[in-house]
Amino acid sequence: MVNAFRAGTIVAVMAATIGWFMVLRRQTFAGHTLSVVGFPGASGATLLGISAGLGYFVFCVGAALVIAALPRAGQHRQSEESALTGTLQAFLLACGYLFVALYKGFLNGVNALLFGSFLGITNSQVTLLFVVAIAALAGLAVIGRPLLFASIDPHFAAARRVPVRLLSVLFLILLGAATAEAAQITGALLVFALLVLPAATAQAITARPAASLPLAVAIALVVTWLGLLTAYYSPYPVGFYVSTFAFGTYCLVRFGRQLLDLTDCRPGGLLEEAG
Repeated sequence: MVNAFRAGTIVAVMAATIGWFMVLRRQTFAGHTLSVVGFPGASGATLLGISAGLGYFVFCVGAALVIAALPRAGQHRQSEESALTGTLQAFLLACGYLFVALYKGFLNGVNALLFGSFLGITNSQVTLLFVVAIAALAGLAVIGRPLLFASIDPHFAAARRVPVRLLSVLFLILLGAATAEAAQITGALLVFALLVLPAATAQAITARPAASLPLAVAIALVVTWLGLLTAYYSPYPVGFYVSTFAFGTYCLVRFGRQLLDLTDCRPGGLLEEAG
């Protein structure tokens, strides 16, 4: 359980940080594809008798490179990119189920790959997660400022000679690494929740990067810790609880924003603002 909290903390910090840029850049579909790709990676590695974590990283980073190689220019190119990304997602998901059928292992192992498991995390796995997280966050820190500029206004950034294309490729590689990490806690099908929901919740609260990014990390930590505690006393997978707590937080924030918007639109509120 101690290792579960260590691994969960590492995964939450990395997923929330990189997920914040993913939401800002509107690349959630690419993030969802990478999360699905983690399943055939882990099941293929299990079939070959090697570490499932290695399968996560190889397939997620490899798929990120494929997505990064797709052309991006104009509305037609964006439509083509979405179609190719969806095709890649469907094919690799089918490969994952093929690997499971060939393995003929216990169904409980498949559930762990899909929905996550926090039991049996070793010290070496925690160390590997920590090394990958440090490397990914260090890389993100190097490209963070120009990446933020390119994410907000890519055309103006390109005019200022910012390497927008290179930054996009590097970010997708980091996103693939973050997806591979988080999938080992939440499972391949629910990793997307930890990547997008804390970041989307924080950006719904405030648009200031200096405030919303640390807030996204804090939300990810809280929902991950609560998910681990709840799963410890429950027979259900940890990924379900992490996703549920994250989704509930997002719904509460959106509902609160709606109430605030309605309050600001009242006649009394408008008169006070005018005064």
